[in-house]
Amino acid sequence: MKGKEWYQADEIAEAYDDKRFSGGGQFIDRREKAAVLNALGPVEEKSILEVACGTGRFTVMLAREGADVVGLDVSGPMLQQGKRKAAATGVDEAVEFMRGDAARLPFPDDHFDAVFAMRFFHLADRPVTFLREIKRVSKGPVLFDTFNSQSARVVYNWLLPMGSRLYSRSDVDALLADAGLELVDEKHDFVLPYGFYRGLPESIASPFRQVDEGLGSTGLGDALASVSYWQTTDAEE
Repeated sequence: MKGKEWYQADEIAEAYDDKRFSGGGQFIDRREKAAVLNALGPVEEKSILEVACGTGRFTVMLAREGADVVGLDVSGPMLQQGKRKAAATGVDEAVEFMRGDAARLPFPDDHFDAVFAMRFFHLADRPVTFLREIKRVSKGPVLFDTFNSQSARVVYNWLLPMGSRLYSRSDVDALLADAGLELVDEKHDFVLPYGFYRGLPESIASPFRQVDEGLGSTGLGDALASVSYWQTTDAEE
């Protein structure tokens, strides 16, 4: 997986949320959380697995919505941040944080009502292996996101030290077919890539986000979007 050593550093975990989701990054945080909630539907009393949970942004959010959540990640420092967040929010009894490998999930088949992975597949060096394993342990929806190859994300990618895997629509279709998943719904957003928003104060980022959302609502929006959210289910069901 790209950036694995970097991702597991203590200093990266400690600064992760502030660097990415403060200021203009709050627009990213809100949109991603809405995408997860919209795709999973009512989650109260459901068992949900988050793969690559990081600092537990979504894990804690779903626990607050009444779900019984497991957050799995390869990084111990990221998981520690998640545990602190869950305790501070008062949902630590509804969340289990577990260190593990997404390619070998330690759960039986059809163990969870839903499984999702956000901000993961752009780092995956063997995405179909991960997606098959995620599908295996879910008896319901499988949700994930990708960064898109025909978008401004291409330019932003040049500035990143480790880059990101970018996907075309045909790449996603092939990935779903290889994993045995069927597309249920798709959403596309952020004509301006994530990195643009993270570098701005919220007051400056806000008008750009309004323009971005306006353009996204036109016929060009989906074609230019830098990120896509894919809601899928087992193709055999």
